[in-house]
Amino acid sequence: MLTETDLSLVNVLQVGPRAPWSLVGETLGIGPVTAARRWAQLVSDGKAWLSAYPAGSVASRLAIAFVQIDCAPGKPLEVGAALAADPHIPTVDYVAGPCDLLVHVVAPDLRGLTDYVVHRLAALPGVAGTRTLVSARMFSEGSRWQVHAISPRQRETLAVRAKQPPAPVRFDELDRHLILLLGEDGRMSCSTIASRLGVSTSTARRRVDAALAGGAVRLRCELARSLSPAPVTTTMWLRVPPDRLESTARSLATLPEVRMCAAISGPANLLVVGWVRGPADGVALESSLVTKLPWVDIIDRAVTLRTVKLMGALLDESGHARSHVPLDFWAPVLPRLMADR
Repeated sequence: MLTETDLSLVNVLQVGPRAPWSLVGETLGIGPVTAARRWAQLVSDGKAWLSAYPAGSVASRLAIAFVQIDCAPGKPLEVGAALAADPHIPTVDYVAGPCDLLVHVVAPDLRGLTDYVVHRLAALPGVAGTRTLVSARMFSEGSRWQVHAISPRQRETLAVRAKQPPAPVRFDELDRHLILLLGEDGRMSCSTIASRLGVSTSTARRRVDAALAGGAVRLRCELARSLSPAPVTTTMWLRVPPDRLESTARSLATLPEVRMCAAISGPANLLVVGWVRGPADGVALESSLVTKLPWVDIIDRAVTLRTVKLMGALLDESGHARSHVPLDFWAPVLPRLMADR
């Protein structure tokens, strides 16, 4: 279990992922050196980490799909491990439900997405079948979830002081490499980023600030699920009247358990991921959902047995991060596939 100070530290970095250690320490009532050392220990132990990924208008230009995979007996974790090594796969879940694996696939465009599913995923040994659900829109995603270990006043003060002024979003090759570096270490110093990118420190600082403030890049602080107050992941496929899709998604986003909500293709048109304390709380979440939104039909559901990869972090059996795969969604699909053959 984590100490209250460690949980509060995670919560502070969920609100302000790159807040100065002086501000983090002030918020927690500890010294900045102590705050930095405790965070370094959490990362080293794989108990907490920062993820970086494209967001906003940049993410909207990418092709996103959720793929249900049926595997040969005894092969789900082997297939999951193979897919987890790919830069186009941010998340891999081994689930109990309508499939063996539920994976998220992100590619530069629909053609790249098609190439990946047809030439890489479907041809992988151990894969018996796939069903691809293209996401037309991501209504909410995991960065909104918090452990709520600090007070609302602390959260508000931290958000105001750590917030950067909005900046024009300009996304180019430099920003692509910037995302990959922040994926390695979301708190990487601007001087290190400058050295890795071959630019000046002032340029690196300006591009980091602009990407984060403009919404082109998002950082989120993750906590190992076994240490989380909500360690169980439940996924629901919902059918919603098309004219109520957006309002339903907005209502779902107000539920504290909801981690992600996305519009999808197929018999179900809304995919919802929730984090709950246990399987029984998943049932309670379903009950709350249909009571609040009686026009919603729950088409199917799944419980995650093990998360193999979460937004680029490779996890062990206990959900601790052990390594990281760069989320280079813009990397070409076919050249790698041809090289693998």
